[in-house]
Amino acid sequence: MCTFETKHVYANGLSFLTAVAGSGPKLVFLTGTNSDLRNQNSPINSVLCEHFTVLSFDQRGMGQSDKPDKPYSMMDYAEDTIAIIDAFGWQQVYLAGYSFGGMVAQEIAINWPHRVSKLALLATTAGGAGGSSYPIEQFEPLPAIKRARERLSVIDLSFTAAWQQANTIDAQARIEQFMSADTQYMHEAGYTVGRQRQLAARATHNTFNRLDNISAPTLVLAGNRDGQALETSQRAMASKIPHCTFELLDGSHQMIAENEQVYKMLSAFFHA
Repeated sequence: MCTFETKHVYANGLSFLTAVAGSGPKLVFLTGTNSDLRNQNSPINSVLCEHFTVLSFDQRGMGQSDKPDKPYSMMDYAEDTIAIIDAFGWQQVYLAGYSFGGMVAQEIAINWPHRVSKLALLATTAGGAGGSSYPIEQFEPLPAIKRARERLSVIDLSFTAAWQQANTIDAQARIEQFMSADTQYMHEAGYTVGRQRQLAARATHNTFNRLDNISAPTLVLAGNRDGQALETSQRAMASKIPHCTFELLDGSHQMIAENEQVYKMLSAFFHA
């Protein structure tokens, strides 16, 4: 693991907590819904920092970045990223986006093609006619334990009622672990507002008819047990991107935390 430095950066009218680790070619990694640099499974803590200078940050509405109580758009998130890259003085970068971060990455690659030398999209979809990611915002009103159970059944298609009944101890452990991660910062100021605003922006994502504007060589990584970003939707997305390679791996929507091959494949792709 590499050591990393955090600092607040003022960009696009907001304050963002950023983290940089490693050395080498510049790589920006955009993380998913409810992500937080305080979590141990951050890409900053991955093997990527052994090969690249990795920049990641808490996106608006999440973690320790600003959470303004006003509507967010997917373009807001893309503009945030460009402004942060500018604040670091970086020009062209490798860009990786996981889940929600992959949606933001698509907007960046479409609208700022000169800033992206290579693009990796993990467990994400394009929306529209290509198929959207599961509308997880519909689980928000549920009690915490029921929300955890429902979310897990979408995140991992093998987390079925039959599996849970046959593996009660393991199922309960996974539910409790999810609940802990899902609610650990809920008492912080702005948490609920930021979460709701981010999910609302996510629900509007649709780049499908613009994907042919992506000029960067692209890698799409999908998990074979992912019910949140379905394989069919990810294949449809990959088919619309001109210079794209699609790879199906063993894993759920959380494959970046499950399958050590993910970061190795990313490193190989960006180095190639």
